[in-house]
Amino acid sequence: MNISRGCGEDIEAIVGFQVAMARESEGAVLDPEVVRRGVTEAINDEAKGLYMVAREGGVPIGSLMLTREWSDWNARWYWWIQSVYVVPEYRGRGVFRALYAAVQQMASESGVSQVRLYVDKENTTAQQAYQRVGMEECHYLMYEASVDR
Repeated sequence: MNISRGCGEDIEAIVGFQVAMARESEGAVLDPEVVRRGVTEAINDEAKGLYMVAREGGVPIGSLMLTREWSDWNARWYWWIQSVYVVPEYRGRGVFRALYAAVQQMASESGVSQVRLYVDKENTTAQQAYQRVGMEECHYLMYEASVDR
């Protein structure tokens, strides 16, 4: 298995991963064209996100996206793991573990303070995967509000 930064040739695989992940984890149906636009913008502008892609035999089998948050409390970056997906037939085979290890190595080299993520309360399978790599539930709750357009 090879882990590397996502690039233009990964866009279609990542779009497929995100559409499948939304359906599997939240029962949400995403518009692939909107997702393609979002993935493409992040691939072309790392300020919006950085994809890490796991490949086997050159074929994408999983990915995640990193976004950054500046902490004024400690004058360092927090990285957020988002949009995690592993192709079903590769689950339980260490794909997320390998992606996470690559993120941890990059974070350490970049002086990042913390690596964080959020997960649906009902997605206990994902929660267990995150715990297995050493992540812990933190004391924060997450709140949100939609903004009408």
